[in-house]
Amino acid sequence: MSILSIDAGTTGVTAVVVTPDGQIAAKGYQEFPQHFPAPGWVEHGPEEIWQATLEATRAVLAQVDVGELRGIGITNQRETILLWDRETLGSPRRAIVWQDRRTADICSRMRADGHEDRIVELTGLRLDPYFSGTKLMWLAEQEPHTWALVQSGRYAIGTVDSYLIARMSRGNWHVTDVSNASRTLLFDLSEGDWSDELCGLFGVPRDALPELVPNWGELARTDPQAFLGLELPIAGIAGDQQSALFGQTCFDPGDSKCTYGTGSFILTNTGTTLERSDAGLLSTAAWRSPEGELTYALEGSIFVTGAAVQWLRDGLQIVGSAAETAAVAASVDSTDGVVFVPALTGLGAPHWDPHARGLIIGITRGTTRGHIVRATLEAIAFEVRDVLETMPGLASLRVDGGASANDLLCQLQADQVGVPVERPKLVETTALGAAFLAGLGTGVWSSTDDLRDTWQLDRSFSPATDRSAADAAHERWKDAVERSKGWAG
Repeated sequence: MSILSIDAGTTGVTAVVVTPDGQIAAKGYQEFPQHFPAPGWVEHGPEEIWQATLEATRAVLAQVDVGELRGIGITNQRETILLWDRETLGSPRRAIVWQDRRTADICSRMRADGHEDRIVELTGLRLDPYFSGTKLMWLAEQEPHTWALVQSGRYAIGTVDSYLIARMSRGNWHVTDVSNASRTLLFDLSEGDWSDELCGLFGVPRDALPELVPNWGELARTDPQAFLGLELPIAGIAGDQQSALFGQTCFDPGDSKCTYGTGSFILTNTGTTLERSDAGLLSTAAWRSPEGELTYALEGSIFVTGAAVQWLRDGLQIVGSAAETAAVAASVDSTDGVVFVPALTGLGAPHWDPHARGLIIGITRGTTRGHIVRATLEAIAFEVRDVLETMPGLASLRVDGGASANDLLCQLQADQVGVPVERPKLVETTALGAAFLAGLGTGVWSSTDDLRDTWQLDRSFSPATDRSAADAAHERWKDAVERSKGWAG
C-alpha cells in the first residue's frame, strides 16, 4: 500500500512514492525549460510541464511495484495560469507563471479605480501581478482571439493541478481545490466558492473555471491510455505551500512552517478562523475536508530565494550547483558588508513592490564570489525574518524544501528569527503533503493523528545567545531593501 505523489514545481516535476510509514520509497525528477520573452515576464510551456510529469513518473514507476499504488496526490506551483482546448487538450499559448510581473500596470489601474479594498475583503489577497486574476485580464486585453475561445467554452482555464488532471484523465475532469482557487483573485474566501462579483470584475467567464472539490477523497480518476497505464484515483490535491503545511503536520492553529523553494513561503495555520493581517500577510485557504470544513492560514510570500541561488549558478555562473553554495559561503567569515537584495521579480511580503529590482551593494575590490554567495544565503534568512516579524508569538519554525538541507542557511535563519529552527528528516514535505492527502482519501492513513506519528526531527538549530550581530546585519539589509524599491517604476 503506497501513494504516488506528483509535485509540479516552478522549475521541474518531482514524483515520489510514499509508504505508510511516511517514507519515500522512490523518487524521480525532470526539469523543464523557463521562458523569459520580455523583462519581468516568465512563462512555461504546458506541454513541457506535461512531458516532465510523464518522465518523472516513469522514472519512479520503474523503481516500485505498481500494483501496490492506491492513489495519486498532486501538488503544484500556484497562481500560474494555463489555457487548454477541452477536446484536444492542446494549449494555445504558454502558461503565465506566478513570478511574471507583466500585469503591474493593470494592478495600478485597478487600484486607481478603487477596486483594491473590495478585492482584499473578498479574497484575503491584494492587487499584485503575483495572482492569477490580472493575468487573465491581460490575456483578454492583449490576445482577444484566444480569449474569444475561452468565452465560447472551447478553452478551459486552470492552474497547474487542474491542467495535469485534465491530461491524466483525457479531459474527463476539470477540477481544482480551495488552496489553488484562493490564489486566483476569483475566490470568495468567506463563502468558500468562486465569486460571481470577482469573475465579473476581472472579466472571467465562471464556466471556464474548474469545479471545486475537497482536498482529499476520490476527486478524479486517471485514464490508463493517457497516463502511463495507470488507472488510479486522484485522491489528494493542494497548492504547494498548503501541501507543505500539511506535510509538516501543522494541523493545529498556530503551527507554522517555512518552505525554501524557488521562493520562500511561511504559512501559519489559523484553524477555521479567517484571520486578516495589516502587515502585508495574505489570508488564504489551507484545505477543505470532504465534510466541507474549511481550514485557513496566514501566508508570507517571498518571491525569490532558491531562484537567487539558481541565478548564481545559471546567470552569474559563480557556483556549479546549489549544493556548492554552503561550502563557498563558509569560505568567508562574513559578507564584508556586501548585501544582496534578490528582488529579481519585485518584492513580495511584507513590502509588495512589483517595481523593485535586484541589488548588490557594498562591493569593493576585495569582494569575492564567497562574499556574494554568503550574501545570497543571508538574504534568504533576512527575507524570512521580515515576514516572521509580522507573526508574533512564534515558538519555533519548521523548515523544508531543498535549501533546508543547507546547515549554514538553517543556522543563519535561527540567528535571525531568534527561535529554534526544526528540520525534519524528510524535507520533501511538499510532495509528502500531497501524499498524506491522497492517503487520507484512500484509507492508507485513517486520521491526522496517524500522520503526526510519521514526522521525525532531523536537527534543531538554536539561535545565537547574543543577537546583536544578527540585528545589525538585519538593519543594514533593511536599508538596502529601501534602495531597491521602485527601480522599474
